[in-house]
Amino acid sequence: MNPAQRSGRYDAVVIGGGHNGLVCAAYLAKAGRKVLVLERRHVLGGAAVTEELHPGFHFSVCSYVVSLFRPSIIRDLDLAKHGMEIIPLETAFAPRIDDCGLCRWSDPGRTRHEISRFSARDAEIYPEFSLTMTKMAQLVRNIIDSPAPDPTSWNPAELFRLLRLGKELQRGGAESVGMNLKLLTMSAVDFLDRWFESEVLKAVMSVSGIIGTFLGVRSPGTAYVLLHHYMGEIDGAFRSWGYSKGGTGGISLACARAAESFGAEIRTGAGVERVRIKNGRATGIVLANGDEIEAKTVISSCDPRLTFFGLVGRDHLDGDFVEQIERYKLRGSSGKVNLAVDRLPRFHGREGTDFLRGDIAIAPSIDYLERAYDQAKYGEFSERPYLNVVIPSIMDPSVAPPGQHVISMFVQYAPYDIKEGPENWPSKRQAFGDTVVDTLAEYCPGLKESILYRQVLTPWDLEQEFGLSEGNIFQGELSLEQLLFQRPAAGWARYRTPIKNLWMCGSGTHPGGGLMGAPGQLAALSMLGSRQT
Repeated sequence: MNPAQRSGRYDAVVIGGGHNGLVCAAYLAKAGRKVLVLERRHVLGGAAVTEELHPGFHFSVCSYVVSLFRPSIIRDLDLAKHGMEIIPLETAFAPRIDDCGLCRWSDPGRTRHEISRFSARDAEIYPEFSLTMTKMAQLVRNIIDSPAPDPTSWNPAELFRLLRLGKELQRGGAESVGMNLKLLTMSAVDFLDRWFESEVLKAVMSVSGIIGTFLGVRSPGTAYVLLHHYMGEIDGAFRSWGYSKGGTGGISLACARAAESFGAEIRTGAGVERVRIKNGRATGIVLANGDEIEAKTVISSCDPRLTFFGLVGRDHLDGDFVEQIERYKLRGSSGKVNLAVDRLPRFHGREGTDFLRGDIAIAPSIDYLERAYDQAKYGEFSERPYLNVVIPSIMDPSVAPPGQHVISMFVQYAPYDIKEGPENWPSKRQAFGDTVVDTLAEYCPGLKESILYRQVLTPWDLEQEFGLSEGNIFQGELSLEQLLFQRPAAGWARYRTPIKNLWMCGSGTHPGGGLMGAPGQLAALSMLGSRQT
């Protein structure tokens, strides 16, 4: 870019170089706007980042798998040309200590055989369940690919949007409407109880309902979260999950390259101190070093609490709005442990590596999961947590030296608000890491002896290092009262804010969290449609 083009006032400044901020910037730049992206850390990606933390080992530090990233964004921004490559996950393995566990494969016949060891009835029903959930997920896909409807508006366009949504709900008939109501109100376990009898199968399927929430698998509303995680899509293959080649930072970098190809400017090591506001209008930002940058529009990809109480300030907001943001639930409940190991882990009763070409869930029973939740409710991290594990180096050897591997473990539960206070998490970090490793080692003999390096991220670390308030990976829980037109606050779910010319584009807006890019895309399209950039 010509240096002369970088001077002067920007049409838009995006705060935060995570994937949503980069997607938003790319769409605005593609439309001819002069855009600047500011990232506080030394590397782009936010929580979707790859870092070499140990020589030769490249870790997906926070986000680690891909399923929800919108295909339309990949096409619109030509992300494949900019280096985005997704490797499909082929298996879902649930190890057990007393036998060879349960593996669900991309081959339906192999999956049926595995499930039949625990229940012949469940093996026959499983394909029907998958088909039903796919139909339900396709409905939700239509919702997440559009701005949230406004049920209070008399605008003809909004009324048409609501009418179209109602027709989508009715398309499958009364049975489909009833199924959707169940998904919105039931717990993951209660919903699965209507289909299956095997405790082993129900336990490992129910955990999709608790990711990103401070809820248990028996808590009402978790059936929807289960559906939310059930609708992955890769290259047109619905219900597919994948791993980004080179780590999840590869997705963020592809978005950054696309934005730059359209003329956007991106700066790292550029922390923003506050949004500059005059007469209720955002006029630019002030950097941590004191520099000021003028902009016609300011866009925050940070979570609602950090945006309004950190970058804006309560003095610029009315009391009702402040109260809504104060009630917005973050309640981070998860952590992350990353390992560099000198050999491939071995699991009881399984040989080879084909069953490891996907994710591994430590979820031996529903009671196990509920006990983990019980500890978290009282301010303690789970002594035997739910783990979701991937070994990306099996599918992508570029992230580790030959013969060695990276192990990425998502951990639940690790409550941000521990009973000693969140500020005491650093003193508990290593004990938490030991608990996670001990839990996986029960299923993997020799794991501890193979560890070359360990990174432990608590919710406090996620807040301090990545700017995720309370360490919430979705910038706010995916609970029913925080979805659609109520995310992040009633009346402010369309990416605008009470501050004129200040917009939001992060996961704290509709349609929510996950590595999907939809909030960034929809925010940019909404701004372009309003002609305010």
